[in-house]
Amino acid sequence: MAVTRRINFGRFVNATLSAIEYALPAKVLGNEQLAEEFCDWTADKIFAKTGIRERHIAADNECASDLAVQAASQLFDSGVCRREEIDYLLYCTQSPDYFLPATACVLQHRLGLKAGCGAMDFNLGCSGFVYGLGLAKGLVESGQAKRLLLITADTYSKFIHPMDKSVRTLFGDAAAAILISACESDLSLMGPFVYGTDGSGANNLIVPTGGLRKPRVLDAALVKDESGNARTVNDLFMNGAEIFNFTLRVVPDTISRLLALAKLRMEDIDLFIFHQANKFMLEHLRKKLRLPSEKFWVAMDDVGNTVSCTIPIALKRALKAGKIRPGHRLMLVGFGVGFSWGGTLVQWV
Repeated sequence: MAVTRRINFGRFVNATLSAIEYALPAKVLGNEQLAEEFCDWTADKIFAKTGIRERHIAADNECASDLAVQAASQLFDSGVCRREEIDYLLYCTQSPDYFLPATACVLQHRLGLKAGCGAMDFNLGCSGFVYGLGLAKGLVESGQAKRLLLITADTYSKFIHPMDKSVRTLFGDAAAAILISACESDLSLMGPFVYGTDGSGANNLIVPTGGLRKPRVLDAALVKDESGNARTVNDLFMNGAEIFNFTLRVVPDTISRLLALAKLRMEDIDLFIFHQANKFMLEHLRKKLRLPSEKFWVAMDDVGNTVSCTIPIALKRALKAGKIRPGHRLMLVGFGVGFSWGGTLVQWV
């Protein structure tokens, strides 16, 4: 189990997940509208392939950071914590406002956090929430922060060509705000953590241009693939078959490593919440792992694949549905763009 810092005459300080809120853009893109644009697909066919009925899409002038402010403001308005009590802000996004400065610095000001607050961005996608929890745990349990705000936010819709149904049917925009707090406990409430990276798969989910390696191409040519999806080099590209094979390869091994570290069995886990990529992939994983459906949580039909936000949104919805109770042990696994993956356990209090 994870090592914790001993304080106050033999007691331990542990990081705990204290609260979650999320925000969605007002604009909704339903399957019926997509079916009108892609004549060879019906709304029912889109749902059958993805498990998604609708997704929320950011407005033209709406950034991921705007959704982040909404989610964090909801968290503060709930009364769980005051803004001046936040010691550190971690912001996970692949949709930053600028190359520099870090959007976390902009958010510190917009949210009215104290000047003595640490703030940093980290660029990860579908595994980002799990990585964020690992960073938060280290900061809290090493005494660097007592209350930490982890925000995940992405607006992949801004990278998607409107004629590319392979990704337009999947991705939605969102932000989630998570409070990680220090508490005195004899139990480790978050962890252990298992991570993985395979950068050889980077080109399978990528926006090829726009960074310093390849600047955006003016008047880029529109190219169609064998499935009829159209995009330019400036748009998001996803090799769905490679992503699927990668997921089926790494997730079972991640779970085995995680259980071995924690000295637990599959039966000891009360609820499994994986990155909500699409229902087809999740159902394949569930069957491959032989997980009972009542222990496997899927909550994405009205939001889509929201990248770094899928697990916290699913967590919040599981809480509201009464699927998580104090004492429950949760397994969280994220995987995707990078290739990057990570898993952890959370003990709910």
